[in-house]
Amino acid sequence: MEKEQSAGGDISSAQAVLLGALAPGVNGPTWSTLKLTFLMLGLCLALMLGLAFSSTDSSLILHVTFLVLIAITLFLLLNWFLEQTGLVSVERQMQEMDLIPNNHVIKHKERWRI
Repeated sequence: MEKEQSAGGDISSAQAVLLGALAPGVNGPTWSTLKLTFLMLGLCLALMLGLAFSSTDSSLILHVTFLVLIAITLFLLLNWFLEQTGLVSVERQMQEMDLIPNNHVIKHKERWRI
């Protein structure tokens, strides 16, 4: 039992994000990385919108405003999706990828040994 907990606890945030990209579901570190990415995207788009307003080119302002709306919509849809599905623990993702033993499989194997 301690081996299973220590196996899941030894994972760094970078490994958890990589695992989240490969395994089904979204884990906490992956969601934190996505939120940070959207924050940086928002800062870049705000800077671009400021530069577009300073250039007074209406097509550029319209284009950057459309990009901001796309980014906001994507972020809201991701929030809604995760609210509906919920986050998955890193340990659960590791069990689904067979990186650590699954409790159900262990109990099933022990039952057939008897």
